[in-house]
Amino acid sequence: MSEATRYAAFLRGINLGGRRVKNEELREAFERLGFEGVSCFRASGNVVFAAVAEGEGALRDRIEAGLGEELGYEVAVFPRGAEELRAVAARRPFDPAHLAASRGKPQVAFLPAPPPPAARERALALASDEDRLAIEGRELHWLPSGGISESELELSTLESLLGPWTMRTAGTVEQIAARHFAA
Repeated sequence: MSEATRYAAFLRGINLGGRRVKNEELREAFERLGFEGVSCFRASGNVVFAAVAEGEGALRDRIEAGLGEELGYEVAVFPRGAEELRAVAARRPFDPAHLAASRGKPQVAFLPAPPPPAARERALALASDEDRLAIEGRELHWLPSGGISESELELSTLESLLGPWTMRTAGTVEQIAARHFAA
């Protein structure tokens, strides 16, 4: 029998738009899907679990189908393995001086795949001194100069270029990595 691998799944829109799923319900749904060691981090669709390696695409499809049945609506899932999540948490794409000058929190958008070069270039062209952007692998990093709601960055335009995503603060990603994926 294969050894289980640890993953973090970042779920899109799990507790938005009048939908509320308690962490206990989400944990139980993942357990019914056959995952082990399931733990939820905050009430925003961050789930850590172990699964026998089956390929990330198959894993994502299984979770999306299972949650669709359990919850009655589609949930986009962005899984990351331990090594990849640690790498994302360790990235520092922005100059320390820009971080210090910003009132905003660094954000990480989990993408379904690395964007093609043309889409990447067009997305990065939307950056400004007020909204700094970086793309590394399957993640878009965003440093807003203030609160997200204050930004003039067209997130819908970015998403149309890069594909659907789910976003977390870099601090949340770092906390999940430290708590559940420490090497």
